[in-house]
Amino acid sequence: MNILVSNDDGVKAPGIQALAQMLQTIAQVQVIAPDRNRSAASNALTLHRPIRSYRHKSGYISLDATPTDCVNLGVAGTFDFIPQMVVSGINTGANLGDDVLYSGTVAAAMEGRTLGLPGIAISLASAHPNHYESAAIVVKDLVLKLESLKVAPRTVLNVNVPDLPIEEIKGIQVTRLGHRAVSQNPIECVDPRGDVLHWIAGVGSSIDNGPGTDFFAIEHGYVSITPVHFDMTNYEAMNNVENWLEEQ
Repeated sequence: MNILVSNDDGVKAPGIQALAQMLQTIAQVQVIAPDRNRSAASNALTLHRPIRSYRHKSGYISLDATPTDCVNLGVAGTFDFIPQMVVSGINTGANLGDDVLYSGTVAAAMEGRTLGLPGIAISLASAHPNHYESAAIVVKDLVLKLESLKVAPRTVLNVNVPDLPIEEIKGIQVTRLGHRAVSQNPIECVDPRGDVLHWIAGVGSSIDNGPGTDFFAIEHGYVSITPVHFDMTNYEAMNNVENWLEEQ
């Protein structure tokens, strides 16, 4: 099996190194990742300039581009490697609930799926993780089973792993996305030259986090697996919108 590994934390991030090393025990692996941290890049593509690549001594390839760019070029065979699967991660920090709208980690897996390949996005649910190996073991086991999984088109597995030793993880739960509260307002500050700057605030706290959600699984020591897809049509609302238009 040929596996394309990417991420949004950058080619030098510890998570992608742990992931690649683990998957190399079961497959041929090519790492193609951004040359720096591109967290929250979502599904952005670079369309208005050429992309530069660099092949490291490790064989990893870095691009001055987004996670989605990396997978797009990688799946096209640009670097003489034809993947059969895309695995994105291991992300430093969780991708739970509304995070998937912004996550470059999830977007990289989704780009692979959009181009016809199965995809897994994997994140370690801690801002300062200690147990990348646990997430690597989990994703290795999933990859070995993924061929027999039947899911709808453009669906990937969004996997979050609690930051625990593997023997302390209680199991795996299939979950739905929870939801976060609205984030705080952007923060205004002034640099030493007197220019006004703005920081986008961090994510809001979880508010829809009960049993069955990804938040609940992680909080209670379980791996969370959520099938996600990017058909954003709200089918239940279609009749309401049609009726609303007819009434105008």
